[in-house]
Amino acid sequence: MESKHLLSWLRNAHAMELEAEQMLDAQVQRLERYPILQQRIEEHLEETKGQIKKLEHCMGLLGTGAEDSGAQSAVPGHTLIAAIEDDDVVKSSIAAYAFEHFEIASYKAIIKAADHAKEAEISQICRESLEEEVAMATWLNKHFDETTRVFLERSQDGTLNSTE
Repeated sequence: MESKHLLSWLRNAHAMELEAEQMLDAQVQRLERYPILQQRIEEHLEETKGQIKKLEHCMGLLGTGAEDSGAQSAVPGHTLIAAIEDDDVVKSSIAAYAFEHFEIASYKAIIKAADHAKEAEISQICRESLEEEVAMATWLNKHFDETTRVFLERSQDGTLNSTE
């Protein structure tokens, strides 16, 4: 049972999800003018918290805990956080969409490693998280044009800070 890469990638995913939790929490605070997007981000924040627990469980199955991790996310977080700190909902939507695809790729690699190591439970758990990430990326893609349109209209007519 080869689990060296699997454990390393689980640790990295754990760090990635912790970073995602921070980014989503910061983003949701700035979206009161976009209630549909805000609601979906809040839902995904809860999914992310669940994913963190799932990853901790997976690491436990391999005999280590998250506190042993020390891993850092390979995501260029400073770039994504800078975009989210700006009030520009379009930039934060772009950053979120890119981040979702990074998470998707990460979970795909973990699933392959889990399958290779014959860790069926880890594979199944990560497939569930993968489905959540794909659903979020799909949702962001579906709503991106509308979010951008509303932003541009508000920017043009001076109601950018309006809740209407």
